[in-house]
Amino acid sequence: MSANSSMQATVEWQDNVNFIGTSPSGHEIILDAEKQKGASPMELVLLGLGGCASYDVVTILQKARQDVQGVRCELSAKRADTVPAVYTDIHLHFVVTGNAVKEKQVAKAVELSAEKYCSASRMLEQGGVNITHDFAVVAAE
Repeated sequence: MSANSSMQATVEWQDNVNFIGTSPSGHEIILDAEKQKGASPMELVLLGLGGCASYDVVTILQKARQDVQGVRCELSAKRADTVPAVYTDIHLHFVVTGNAVKEKQVAKAVELSAEKYCSASRMLEQGGVNITHDFAVVAAE
């Protein structure tokens, strides 16, 4: 998608602090600032980052012909104490499960995601968020 590409999405108020978001591809998600019926908007930002980075790691490892059976991205984040309570630090810990998966390949995949491919990561870093990464490789059972 070029820098000039346009995307359209909607967020519609339901009740209280609940909203229905419709993505540009037509998928719906529940947003709830009180976290009763759905994730909060800031939780969704965190999940978006994890999803973007995980997609990169999986596809890069597959292209490297690694026998990956699972990838989990565990995210931990800190937010500012003042309004707006933006994320200040986010750490992504990837747990890659597979057969004879090479640590060197996982390190390269995580690095490429962080430094080149993950749009969400790059955008958040440009906004001043300190994003760090590490990983563990676990043999498949």
